[in-house]
Amino acid sequence: MAVERIWLDVPFAEKDEAKAAGARWDQAARRWYSPRPGIAGLGRWAARADVPRLLPGEDRSLGSGLFVDLVPSSCWFTNVRSCVAPQDWDRLRRMIYARAQNRCEACGAGQDREAQRRLEAHERWTYDRARQVQTLKRLICLCTDCHTVTHFGLAQVRGLAPQARAHLIKVTGLTPDQADRHIAEAFELWQARSRTTWTLDLSILTDAGITLAPPPDAATRADLARDALRAEAGGVPRQFECEGRTGARRSQ
Repeated sequence: MAVERIWLDVPFAEKDEAKAAGARWDQAARRWYSPRPGIAGLGRWAARADVPRLLPGEDRSLGSGLFVDLVPSSCWFTNVRSCVAPQDWDRLRRMIYARAQNRCEACGAGQDREAQRRLEAHERWTYDRARQVQTLKRLICLCTDCHTVTHFGLAQVRGLAPQARAHLIKVTGLTPDQADRHIAEAFELWQARSRTTWTLDLSILTDAGITLAPPPDAATRADLARDALRAEAGGVPRQFECEGRTGARRSQ
């Protein structure tokens, strides 16, 4: 008789270790599993309950479509993945991709290894200026190309701005002039938001049973962002230097 597979939550960094311990990979489900019960060494990756398809308090209508969605400089490189325990991240991203039927929620594309197009999770936030709180309100599935558009400033650092602009035009139907205005307006909004040091509200995750590591405190995020940018660009370009006491920067 066939034995039901025992699913595992294996972080990417631990896949080789899990494979050596006897785990197998299901290409269709894109998930690791134990082929039989009782394999010593695989218990540490035993799957927990699936994350609910609608996170508590999540707004699935927020921020639909493709647009430049720049994160304030106070939260650069402090994304959801950096705050979630690796095994819980695996549970979370699996839910995000599954409810999107493994398609990009902006352009409809699927994963294509030959085209180097992956599926990735992206955060949508709301901003309460009075309370200085940046609240996670939605998680969406984007392909690599659409994700590059949303983080247009990072695309600039990586030398991908022309490709990102072309993809924005292709998906949205904007004219080149309209696309340029949209990008400029997104940076203006980003500059205004970057003058505030935001407190992160990730309660839609904690209320769903996701384990969080404490995010870096606001006072250290600027240093983390600067170090990460140096790693990306081999040195912080002039446009990324701090603007006086506000700590706002000119590009994401």
